[in-house]
Amino acid sequence: MRVVIADDAVLLREGLVRLVEENGHTVVAAVGDGPSLVDAIVAHRPDVSIVDVRMPPSHTDEGLRAAVEARSRVPGSPILVLSQYVEVSYADDLLADRLGAVGYLLKDRVSLVAEFLDALRRVAGGATVLDPEVVGQLLVRRRRDDPLRNLTPREREVLGLMAEGLTNTAVARKMVVTEGAVEKHVRNIFTKLNLHQDEEQHRRVLAVLAYLQG
Repeated sequence: MRVVIADDAVLLREGLVRLVEENGHTVVAAVGDGPSLVDAIVAHRPDVSIVDVRMPPSHTDEGLRAAVEARSRVPGSPILVLSQYVEVSYADDLLADRLGAVGYLLKDRVSLVAEFLDALRRVAGGATVLDPEVVGQLLVRRRRDDPLRNLTPREREVLGLMAEGLTNTAVARKMVVTEGAVEKHVRNIFTKLNLHQDEEQHRRVLAVLAYLQG
């Protein structure tokens, strides 16, 4: 994969560069501010970008805002946010284009390098991968008109695990049920959310977005 890395902390940025390259990928740009991130994504069209939230000059949400801008200029450009913080507003904006290929992981909760690299690959492949803590904080913003109101508690549980980026097989292991049972729940979720597109992965993305925005 061709990767862009954006983090203003030099040691962490260089550590990510080494980690990515030691695992067979190519870092095409490593930058420390939002405008440079946008320029790098537009110039290189990477397979995925790793982005911190808080960067100069205000160290608030420049990274996320830059990621949203980059996605508006290069639609669907895969973004994996890696931060200590959850910035709910711009996280919603990042998910709002419904194109998938978005991840949001919390630095302190990444315990295994292999899991991080797997998340990176999945985001590059078009999946949505969210830390459960990110999911929880996004759900605080639930709207009154809840598109999930027709789902059973079990279907909501399955959809919540889908939002964490789990496959049907992984959901089945987590819930200690058969994969066939999970597939039935997923079909019911698609039906109740009126998601009738032909492409399975696209429907999963839309279902997760409905869960986060519900």
